[in-house]
Amino acid sequence: MASLVRRAASRLVGSCRKTRFSVNPLLDHSLGVHGRLRYLTPSISRNNPLSTSARKKASSTDPLLRVIETEIGFAEQADDYDRVEETPSGFPFKMEDKPGSKVVTLTRDYQGESVVVEVHMTNLVTGDKGDDEDDEESEDEEEEEHEDKPEKPKQSNVPLLVTLSKKTGPSLEFRCTAFPDKIVIKDMWVTFPDDPSKDELAYEGPSFRVLDEKLRKAFHRYIEIRGITPSMINFLHEYMINKDSKEHLLWLKTLKNFVKS
Repeated sequence: MASLVRRAASRLVGSCRKTRFSVNPLLDHSLGVHGRLRYLTPSISRNNPLSTSARKKASSTDPLLRVIETEIGFAEQADDYDRVEETPSGFPFKMEDKPGSKVVTLTRDYQGESVVVEVHMTNLVTGDKGDDEDDEESEDEEEEEHEDKPEKPKQSNVPLLVTLSKKTGPSLEFRCTAFPDKIVIKDMWVTFPDDPSKDELAYEGPSFRVLDEKLRKAFHRYIEIRGITPSMINFLHEYMINKDSKEHLLWLKTLKNFVKS
């Protein structure tokens, strides 16, 4: 009886040892092939913070990009964004137009004098109630030359800054407003480009409006002889409208590139 018990106990211990240390062949093969790869190969999770950040950025910029792209489409369909204005015959100035700048510069020499004209963006007036024209300039013009006439409707105009210089000495600067049919001098100054310290303290003269009428007319004639004539204004007006359209399109594309990057 005792020998039977010992044999039964021996079988039980052996069975337990085999069960403890045996490995399923299929499982062993799987671990041998894939076990280490499980720890060497990074897993890609849908909750990866980088992919989540990229999705959030795309979702936050998509609406703005769509609006900007729509505006670009409208701008490209405009008739004047790529139109080229032909320089009129006899135009005496050399024109410098840099993309991205809101000013076109005209230069010429006249009998030893340097004539520089800065042409700024056109102030458009369409007749709408919300038009934003320089009211101060309109009032100045009426005070200068139309005090005894009924008020005229506002007109589109081109702001000009005319600088006349000689080889040495002071310069004359004229702030003008160019209308379709005339050029109005708003102000004038004497400047000293060769001596900044003198320029800062220089007496610039009285307001142009208070000058004698004959003197004002003589100054108008003075700049007209140097090429600042009403005949050039229609060309400049159209040119600056086209430039405004081009610069607007360039601005939109710059915005798109910034938002998209």
